[in-house]
Amino acid sequence: MHYNAGALATTGYGMALGIACTLNELNVLSHMYFTKTRPYNQGVHLMAVELLEEHIPSMHMCNLAVSALLQSDLGIQAIVVGADRVAANGDTANKIGTYQLAITAHHHNRLFIVAAPSTSINLDMPSGKQIEIEQRDPSEILVQSGFTQSLVATGSLEPASVQVAPVETRAWNPSFDVTPAALISAIITEKGVITKQPNSSKFDLKAALS
Repeated sequence: MHYNAGALATTGYGMALGIACTLNELNVLSHMYFTKTRPYNQGVHLMAVELLEEHIPSMHMCNLAVSALLQSDLGIQAIVVGADRVAANGDTANKIGTYQLAITAHHHNRLFIVAAPSTSINLDMPSGKQIEIEQRDPSEILVQSGFTQSLVATGSLEPASVQVAPVETRAWNPSFDVTPAALISAIITEKGVITKQPNSSKFDLKAALS
């Protein structure tokens, strides 16, 4: 699971986390992994808290380790992500790093599932080409923020920032990327599971949601 798509980001169980919670309640989820989700680390900051509270067996991992995990653990069946915006053809904008997860899921023959409320689907937007990608402040990837271990041990949660690159370093920092519908196995909304027609690389979300 990538990014934070649980109750802290939405309502109820949330989006992608809602799938994990349901599977866990049905006793069919043996284990799940969740990414750090750079640059803001929402995965380890937020998702970790929700998984602990829901008593879901899980393990944190670096974003860049996902391909190695799929290669070594044949028991993993799917990658599940949330969505910030979904076009009418199924192209999906989500936290940066989602696109590369879809690529590795496709390469390793695993399901890649998008979980999103129907309100995130823009039926007036033909494809992901119309989704504008925000460029964020370079400092977000040149500076790391967190809590020092010594302060955490005393119960103090005063954040600290650390410069991790020379101050003259330039950075390209897009907030989101767009995953083509061709790489997505299914889109799950509160209205049900949406899949593509056989031999189609796109979703017909207008028909599915009508």
